[in-house]
Amino acid sequence: MTMQIVHSGPVTSSDETVRAREALARDNLRTEPKAVRIAIITIAIAFLTIFVVLPLVVVFAHAFSKGIAAYFAALAEPEALAAIRLTLLVAAISVGLNLVFGLVAAWAIAKFDFPGKTFLITLIDLPFSVSPVISGLVFVLLFGAQGYFGGWLRDHDIQILFAVPGIALATTFVTFPFVARALIPLMQEQGTQEEEAAISLGASGLQTFFRVTLPNIKWGVLYGVLLCNARAMGEFGAVSVVSGHIRGETNTMPLLVEILYNEYQFVAAFAIASLLAMLALITLIAKTVLERHLDEGQDASDH
Repeated sequence: MTMQIVHSGPVTSSDETVRAREALARDNLRTEPKAVRIAIITIAIAFLTIFVVLPLVVVFAHAFSKGIAAYFAALAEPEALAAIRLTLLVAAISVGLNLVFGLVAAWAIAKFDFPGKTFLITLIDLPFSVSPVISGLVFVLLFGAQGYFGGWLRDHDIQILFAVPGIALATTFVTFPFVARALIPLMQEQGTQEEEAAISLGASGLQTFFRVTLPNIKWGVLYGVLLCNARAMGEFGAVSVVSGHIRGETNTMPLLVEILYNEYQFVAAFAIASLLAMLALITLIAKTVLERHLDEGQDASDH
């Protein structure tokens, strides 16, 4: 069916004509019957309930199944505290390294043309396509006892695998695309006009970065750091390969959840898992807020 707009009076401006056409386009997009729209919304809500809401409810229900005292007692166990401290330490190291790398990589890719630029972008995306387990095995081949650097490390009494350095390296590798990928399109959208204007007025490179570039991308930086931190704290595959599962020393929170669950310590396992679930919820809320700030900043730059 073809819809027509009937004007009650003469068009007074081109803006009114544009708005009328946009309204017509929106109406044409909503031609599905009401029953179809209800069915689509119902299916979406059902999927979210089954695959997101219900698992979260189950996690918290099992965590508090023996009461609040048992829940906090499980979290106060020395092994649990060691896993929490290690997870926070590794996340801080990986986020810090990825923040520096993401800023440098995004600056180079968005602001300069150089040979190998496309190859660099491909390398940044590599962890998205490589299994975390394979990433962990790569570090075993490099730093293991029979690895490429294994002999040199052994001679100098340096421990990489089955220690904090190996866990931090594996986590950093798995998470390093997040900050860069959050900043590259944002910096490309902003262009180089403001930086060029600052430099023409006598600002140095560092002054231009801290006073012009960084304020324009601050929400993008926070967005990338947020996603990077969430992935770092929840990483399992790569960390499982390089950690050695030494109890109280190299078990992060996800690894400890698996160990406790396999030992039928369900309350303790789900108590640790509930912390990770709360991190996911906090990440989701913060992500929504940051996306709103990013959209507002983009709209302001467009105008």
